[in-house]
Amino acid sequence: METYSFLRELADSWGLLAMFGFFVGIVIWAFRPGSGKIHEDTANIPFRHDDRPAPDHGADTPAAN
Repeated sequence: METYSFLRELADSWGLLAMFGFFVGIVIWAFRPGSGKIHEDTANIPFRHDDRPAPDHGADTPAAN
């Protein structure tokens, strides 16, 4: 059997199985019990320091040259 055919058969069978196993592992890891707090904290990163509005950099300030 030549190398290309062997690698092709390996990728078609065991490669597909390995990728499916990796996918299932990632899904289980993402939805594991106790991970909700971590995901909620990560989702709220843009709002962490949202205690006052951003400064207005409108027409009143001189343009930087």
